[in-house]
Amino acid sequence: MEISNERRGRSISRGRTPTRYGYTPPRAQRRHRETVKECCKKIITFMCTQVGVGALLIGYTVIGALVFTHLEKRGKNIESSEVETYRNATVKKLFQVVMKHNILNREGFKVDANKVLKLHQSHVTQIFKHGYDERTVDEIWTFPAALMFCLSIITMVGYGNMVPKTNEGKILTMVYAIFGLPLYILYFKNMGTIFAGCFKWIYRRIYECSTEKEGNRKKIIVPSTACLWVIFAYILTGAIMFSEWEHWDFLDSTYFCITSLCKIGFGDLVPGADVNASNHGNQTKIVINFLYMLLGLGLIAMCYNLMREETRVKLNEMNEDFNQCLEDTKIRFMACCRKHKQNNRQYEGY
Repeated sequence: MEISNERRGRSISRGRTPTRYGYTPPRAQRRHRETVKECCKKIITFMCTQVGVGALLIGYTVIGALVFTHLEKRGKNIESSEVETYRNATVKKLFQVVMKHNILNREGFKVDANKVLKLHQSHVTQIFKHGYDERTVDEIWTFPAALMFCLSIITMVGYGNMVPKTNEGKILTMVYAIFGLPLYILYFKNMGTIFAGCFKWIYRRIYECSTEKEGNRKKIIVPSTACLWVIFAYILTGAIMFSEWEHWDFLDSTYFCITSLCKIGFGDLVPGADVNASNHGNQTKIVINFLYMLLGLGLIAMCYNLMREETRVKLNEMNEDFNQCLEDTKIRFMACCRKHKQNNRQYEGY
C-alpha cells in the first residue's frame, strides 16, 4: 500500500494522473502544443506571402483607425470652446461700443468696432492655423477619416489636415509609424511583384496575339513606355473622379493625384474635407481616396519593378555588346600584328 501511494504521489507531481484528478495527460498536452505550433506556423507563413502582407497592412490600418478614433474622441475640443469664448467676448465688446458712442458718433463707433473685430479676427486666425475647421471631434475623427490618417502615416504622405490633439494620440502616432513603415515597405515590394507579374502576363498575351510568329519564345520585356502610360491613365482617372466629386478644376485634381502618389502630400487639397458637404458623402469620398491611394502605390511599385527589369536587361545587352566589341577589336589587332610580322619576314628574306 505504501508503494502504491508513493507511486500515486509521484504521478501526481509529474502530471501523469488521470483526468479525474484535475490534470491533463502529457500526450494531450503535447498534442495541444503541437496543434498551436502548427497554427502559428500556418499564420506566419500566410503573413509572409504576398496576399498575407496586403491583408496584414489592411488589418494594421483598421486596428490603428479604431484605436485613434477611441483615443481622440475622448479628448476635449479646446478650439471650439475657445472660438465660442472669443465670439461671446466680441459680442459684449461691440455692445459696449454701441452703448458708448450711440448712433450719432459714427466715426468713433467705426474706430472702436474695427479694433474689436480685428482682435477677434486675429484670435480666430490663430485657432484656424492649429487645425480648427468648425467641426466637432466626433465629426473629424470618423472611422474612414482615421483610416486615411493611418494610411498617411505609414505611407509618409502626411496630408496634415488631421493631427492628434491628445497626448496618448501623439505617442501612439510615433509608435504606429515605427512599426508601420517597415510593413509598408514590405507591402510596396510584394504588391509591385504581384502587379508586375499580372501586367507582364497581359502584355505577353497582347504581344503574342499581335505577332504572327508562333515559334519565337524569347523572353518578353515590358517597355518603360507602357508603364508610363499605365500611370498616366491612372492619374487621369483620379483627376476626373476628384474634379467631379470635389468640384475642383482639372489642374487641381491632377495636382492632388500626383502629389499624393509621389508621397508629397501638402494638405492644401484633401477629399472629404468640405465642411458644407454632407457627412455621409464625405466619408464615402475618404474611403474611395483610401482605396485609390493603396492601389496607386501598388501600381507605382509595379512600374518600378518593370522599369528596373528593363534597365537590367538593357545593361546586360550593353555589356555583352561591349565585350563582343572588345573581342572583335582584340582579334583584329592580333590579325594585324601577325600580318605585320609576316610582312617583316618577307622583307628580311629579300
